[in-house]
Amino acid sequence: MQLWVGLGNPGAKYANNRHNIGFMALDRIAEDHGFAPWRGKFQGQVSEGRFGSTRVVLLKPETFMNLSGQSVRAAADFYKVDVSDITVFHDELDLAPGKCRLKQGGGHAGHNGLRSIHQHMSPDYARVRLGIGHPGHKDRVAGYVLNDFPKAEQEMLDDLLRGISDGAPALAAGDGSKFLNAVSLRVAPPRSSTGTKAPAKANTSVPQDTPQPAPQKKEATETRSPFDKLKDHFRK
Repeated sequence: MQLWVGLGNPGAKYANNRHNIGFMALDRIAEDHGFAPWRGKFQGQVSEGRFGSTRVVLLKPETFMNLSGQSVRAAADFYKVDVSDITVFHDELDLAPGKCRLKQGGGHAGHNGLRSIHQHMSPDYARVRLGIGHPGHKDRVAGYVLNDFPKAEQEMLDDLLRGISDGAPALAAGDGSKFLNAVSLRVAPPRSSTGTKAPAKANTSVPQDTPQPAPQKKEATETRSPFDKLKDHFRK
C-alpha cells in the first residue's frame, strides 16, 4: 500500500495557484484512473484506488500548507504506512515550469509543506518535484507561488498533469524512469518523422568559372601515296 500526498491550500481562492500543483496532480490521477470519490478524512480529502495489485491512497491535506504534516501523520498512522511508502507531489521553485523530477529523502529547501511533513514524519519520503520556476528574488516568492498559473502556461500545465497521470502506474510499481519518460512524452514529445529524404542528384555541370581546356586540333589524315611523297622529295 502507498500514500500519495498532494500539497496545496484548500478553497476556491487558491485552486489555480502555482502552490496548488500538488492538488492538481492528484485530481488528474483520480479522475483518469477511476479512483473513488473524494471524501473528508484525516483533516483532508481522500480518494482510494489501485494500480494492478498496488493499493494507493491519495491525500490532499486541508490544514493549509504550513500544517500539512498533521494530515499526513494522521493518514499514515491509520493505514500503518511506513514513511518510505509515502510520495509527496509538490511545487518546486528550482525547476523550470513543466519540468518534473523524482527525489528520495533530503531537505525541504524552505518549502513550508515539506517542512511540516519533516516535523511530523521524517525526511525519508519520496517527492515528485513539479517545476513552477522562480520569480528571481526571494522577496517575491510568497506572492509568486500564491498567484495563478498565467494563460501562457496553461498548455504546459495540462501536458505536465497528463504526463503524471500517464506515468502513475509506473510510479506505483517503483519504476521511476518509466514514470519520467511518460511525463516527457507529454511535455516534450518527439518530432514526427517527415519520411526519408531522396538523395541529392549529383551535379554534373561544370561551374562557369572553372577554366576549360583548350580544344586540341586533330591531325590531318595522310592520304598521299608513297610515290607522291617520293616525287616531292626530289622537287626540293
